[in-house]
Amino acid sequence: MGSQDATRRASTAIGSALYGLATRAVRRLPRDLSLTSAATLATLDRTGPRRITDLAVIEGVTQPAMTVLVRVMEKSGLVERRGDTSDKRVTLVCLTEAGASYVRARRRAGVDAFGQLIDKLTDDEVEALVAALPALLHLTELDSQDREESKQ
Repeated sequence: MGSQDATRRASTAIGSALYGLATRAVRRLPRDLSLTSAATLATLDRTGPRRITDLAVIEGVTQPAMTVLVRVMEKSGLVERRGDTSDKRVTLVCLTEAGASYVRARRRAGVDAFGQLIDKLTDDEVEALVAALPALLHLTELDSQDREESKQ
């Protein structure tokens, strides 16, 4: 039991630290779009064209809310709707070049913000982060798998 408790406490502490970093990072980014809009663009960048219903599930909003969101982003030139070549009844939401550029710029701003913070760490702390990098990348993979499984 002691080992499981220690693991649970470590998981909670690490999860809390990662969550705190993520929320602070999001708050530092430009507020030119809603978080749901930015997340939807990032999803399209990561996964490619999607149906509105799929985007709604992934982003945790209702289908009507996603329809409105897509309409607004479409008017802004960030996304466009296209027919699915494999099923003419289906319309897919696709990232435009402006949308892809937005995602790249937002990601670059986030990376730069973290880079500036990391530059303030000691050499030992940077080495600890480098050592943790494989586990952090694995967390990203696990999150992607969980998202895919939840859609099915």
